[in-house]
Amino acid sequence: MEDIRPLQAFRRVCNLRMLAGVYYFCLLYAISRELTWFGEGSGGLRDALFDLVRFSRQCLLTGVSLLLAVALAEALLAGRRWKLPAALSVQALAVGLGAALGTFLRYVVATMDDPSNEIKLGWIVSTVALWSLLGGMAYALLRVSRAQREGRDELARLFREREALKTQQTEAQLSALNAQIEPHFLFNTLANVKRLYETQPERGRDMLVALIAYLRAALPGMRRHESTLADELELVRHYLAILQMRMGERLSFDIAAPPELLEARLPTLVLPTLVENAIKHGLSPLPEGGRIEIRAGHAAGGGLTVEVADNGQGFGRASGGTGVGLANTRARLAARFGDAAALELEATQPHGVVARVRLPAEALT
Repeated sequence: MEDIRPLQAFRRVCNLRMLAGVYYFCLLYAISRELTWFGEGSGGLRDALFDLVRFSRQCLLTGVSLLLAVALAEALLAGRRWKLPAALSVQALAVGLGAALGTFLRYVVATMDDPSNEIKLGWIVSTVALWSLLGGMAYALLRVSRAQREGRDELARLFREREALKTQQTEAQLSALNAQIEPHFLFNTLANVKRLYETQPERGRDMLVALIAYLRAALPGMRRHESTLADELELVRHYLAILQMRMGERLSFDIAAPPELLEARLPTLVLPTLVENAIKHGLSPLPEGGRIEIRAGHAAGGGLTVEVADNGQGFGRASGGTGVGLANTRARLAARFGDAAALELEATQPHGVVARVRLPAEALT
């Protein structure tokens, strides 16, 4: 619950809106009472209207007195951590004093109109008791309404905090998944360099130089949560060039992407992971190797698709996938774009697999 100053607490109760509410309540109360009196020794419509105005004024005096007393009580309680019995005592005392003050003011105004009026104890007791009851009920409703409003505000604050925590959790998840994908990607690449060094040292040295150049460009961006399609394609181009040095004519590739899609945002290392998966599971097992085609294009609804297609031996199950890379890629896409993004694997004829990444229009903004 928020802490407010006494003046703020006073203004929260005693303001134009609350005064208008008191006025309309007193007017309705006076009308109801006048309707019960109308016809009982009435002197006509003119006298009835006069009595209505007079009684409305008297009720308004009591209502305003109660409003001021309650506002002062709220100002007294503001910023103080009083226990419930003490706070209830202050509130009850404020209602009683406000009703008593309003009753006294009504008597003063009545004697101004008619000096012969005499105050009666029964009238004082009944009036104070009635307005104490009405004032107490109104005060209780005010407190309940304020508690509900503060509860809604607290829920809204907790919702905002939960959304902030979810954002932090997503960022932590992306960092953890990146930490899993980076060694998976790099260790496989280094293993290829090692194998090439064992068979063709000269080409292995050239490939290591190329790998160092690739890592010098790639490592600064590996800890980022997001990359652009242009950066991903550049990494893939370097990676395939390195592998092509080992595989020779057994590997060919082609990359095509419209210029307007190059600034699309996606999680880092998505495309290198898919390309590495295609090499490992599709082309490497085949003696003749194969071809990899990477295509980006517009999708329905303003999004885009990026495909990594190979003509290798394919997966055992076209809709499935193996390895940490694919599982983490799916998780990272879901963490970044939710259900609006997806990774699909589709078998092609006569053999091969297409890995298709669907990204929403949000990736282009």
